[in-house]
Amino acid sequence: MKAIVLEAADKPLVLKEVEKPVLKPGEVLVKIKAAALNRRDYWISTGKYAGIKYPIILGSDGAGTVAEAGSDAEKEWLNKEVIINPGHDWGNRPEFQSKEFKILGLPEDGTFAEYVKVKAAYLYAKPPHLNWEQAAALPLAGLTAYRALFVKGRAAKRDKVLVTGAGSGTGTFAVQFAVAAECQVFVTSGSGEKIERAKQLGASAGVNYKAQDWAEQLLHLAGGFDVIIDSALGEGFAKLPDISNPGGRIVLFGGTAGNIPELNGRKIFWKQLQIIGTTMGTNSDFGAMVDFVNEHRIIPVIDEVFPLADAAKAVGKMKNSTQFGKIVLTL
Repeated sequence: MKAIVLEAADKPLVLKEVEKPVLKPGEVLVKIKAAALNRRDYWISTGKYAGIKYPIILGSDGAGTVAEAGSDAEKEWLNKEVIINPGHDWGNRPEFQSKEFKILGLPEDGTFAEYVKVKAAYLYAKPPHLNWEQAAALPLAGLTAYRALFVKGRAAKRDKVLVTGAGSGTGTFAVQFAVAAECQVFVTSGSGEKIERAKQLGASAGVNYKAQDWAEQLLHLAGGFDVIIDSALGEGFAKLPDISNPGGRIVLFGGTAGNIPELNGRKIFWKQLQIIGTTMGTNSDFGAMVDFVNEHRIIPVIDEVFPLADAAKAVGKMKNSTQFGKIVLTL
């Protein structure tokens, strides 16, 4: 089969012939129709990710049809249209992942290939209102946004929600999900165009985080936030307690702008704030996310679609974070 392979950190991604995966009982072979990129694919391709091994087929997100079953128990999935939960072996505690937790695409070969093998337990029916590219865009970022917003952030109708860095795949889903849940949504971005795109998705307003007074602008617009979804950290994080409502939840799942700066703890305890970390989600979270997408007929935002052979070009586009929504590969 054809696959995109990373052979070493100092080598480019290449399209090459590799052996088709061999199945064990409990596993299925999915014929990939479309796969989507995540920021981790970029970091792995540059050698800046923990636990990298070579060679490796990248890709956590994928949608396709089940082509083979590892045993009779999995034959019910044959020819079904599916999406894949890329988070495997979460463990028994829903509060946090186990040491065995892993993400498809490293350490196990991923979805940038004609076929990928996965345990049948991580298959979900493709939402029928989505095409292949839209379905492939959903899994990792959709799961991360859903857990951050609803499981950890406990966002509810009429809550004021701030999504920082709108435009990323996960940030875009967080906006769409919060709007669907009838929250009042605000965003930050370094791009006026991305703020306008977020408003088209239902956000009430947004501010440019490059402005010196971005936090003051948000307070003027919203008055304060019940839930803040942040993936940047960095110096700007120190202002998030200032713009949180009493009892607010600040949920973080990334750190693209650096580490958390010095914080005034008095504001945190006096306002009864919670600063909460999250990563991916449980298999149950994934199922709940798919149900939510089906119920509200949410359509993932796709920035650009590339053929599989142009995977290196697609990954390179992530370097400057110019995209709004997801980047997808088609086979």
